[in-house]
Amino acid sequence: MTDVLDSELKRVLKDRIRYYNELGIYDFYRRPSTEGAEAVEPQPEQGEEMPGTAMPVPEEDMFAPAKPESSVSDAVTALRIIREDLGDCTRCVLHKQGRKQIVFGVGNPKADLMFIGEAPGADEDEQGEPFVGRAGQLLNNMIKAMGLRREDVYIANIIKCRPPGNRTPEREECQTCAPFLMRQIEVIKPKVIVALGAVAAKTLLAINAPMAELRGRWYDFRKTKLAVTYHPAFLLRDPRQKKEAWKDLQRVMKELGLAIPAKAAE
Repeated sequence: MTDVLDSELKRVLKDRIRYYNELGIYDFYRRPSTEGAEAVEPQPEQGEEMPGTAMPVPEEDMFAPAKPESSVSDAVTALRIIREDLGDCTRCVLHKQGRKQIVFGVGNPKADLMFIGEAPGADEDEQGEPFVGRAGQLLNNMIKAMGLRREDVYIANIIKCRPPGNRTPEREECQTCAPFLMRQIEVIKPKVIVALGAVAAKTLLAINAPMAELRGRWYDFRKTKLAVTYHPAFLLRDPRQKKEAWKDLQRVMKELGLAIPAKAAE
């Protein structure tokens, strides 16, 4: 295939990109070529669920116009522009499946640390803010143990609407919401992102691996360091893993230059 685009193809591409821009999508990616080879879907190990939500990291597109928020330097204003662009979103089926409101994100727009969970639950859907239920209270305690306040960090989810019955988000739902999450990350520019739980980690990193393999290392995510730890809801079900989660958070603290309590360091 030639690298030179003829004028008709350029026109078609520009029309298609303009259509996506009107939906609030400004990032695009190129799918890996499977020409000459049969694509093989990875198979789950026994007892392991396939995430089905891998999010390819968007590439810059030469035809895409600047995002609306790129014209402002104030992060608060930029996030408001993204939220207004999202609107009363009807881009995927979740708006028909009982969601009460969009849960955009909350916290310091200039935070060094950003937590990304899976999806809003019932309490979050009711209040319009991520992590406000029992899992949210535990996350608050985890943040406090790090020597920070909830107001110091930024908290968001992979998707912004509650799936019915708190089911796992589907691939199409994650891909539809992905551009808005990526724009939030670009505005906030955190030094560290913590993916809370397997769904968030596998979706952001496009890696199908168990938590035991995902944890304990750093990932380069869009020029930002990303760490993986357990979702607070999982820790409520299995408190024995809280010590492991605390180890993950200590690594994050060290990266951010935060003091680790003497007891914890022993």
